[in-house]
Amino acid sequence: MNLYEELMEECVENNIEVYIRRMKNKGLYSDNIIWLSNSLSTTVEKISILAEELGHYYTTAGDILNQSKIDNRKQELRARAWAHNRVFPLTKIIEAHQLNLRNKYELADYFNVTESFIEASLKRYQDKYGLYVDYGKYTIFFDPLEVIEHVDYKKFYS
Repeated sequence: MNLYEELMEECVENNIEVYIRRMKNKGLYSDNIIWLSNSLSTTVEKISILAEELGHYYTTAGDILNQSKIDNRKQELRARAWAHNRVFPLTKIIEAHQLNLRNKYELADYFNVTESFIEASLKRYQDKYGLYVDYGKYTIFFDPLEVIEHVDYKKFYS
């Protein structure tokens, strides 16, 4: 099952209806309905937008269309953060490192999302953690993207 199918299945499991229609926005969530624009021509675009709209299901409440209100902007950021964590968590960055995927294009292609989704995810992680984060036996640097595996030197000198 590909990621788009997984996200659609998650919608079904949560009784969320998904419609594709002509609209000026790329996506919209309200009252257990997600609308995706029919202008989204590729699966990677659909995944990127569907993940964010599913994030609204999990993290937002009420009408947040008026982004001049700070609370609405915070809710928008929470929905995007949910999407980044769901589609491109830190474990995926490590997986990409292990597969020798090195640039945003390769990451986007491998994980079936847009390059802008990868860029936004990395920016979000940098906003949350700073320039890097220690994650298990790895240190992940966000700009430029780099993963360093920690070596247990005691194993070599015992």
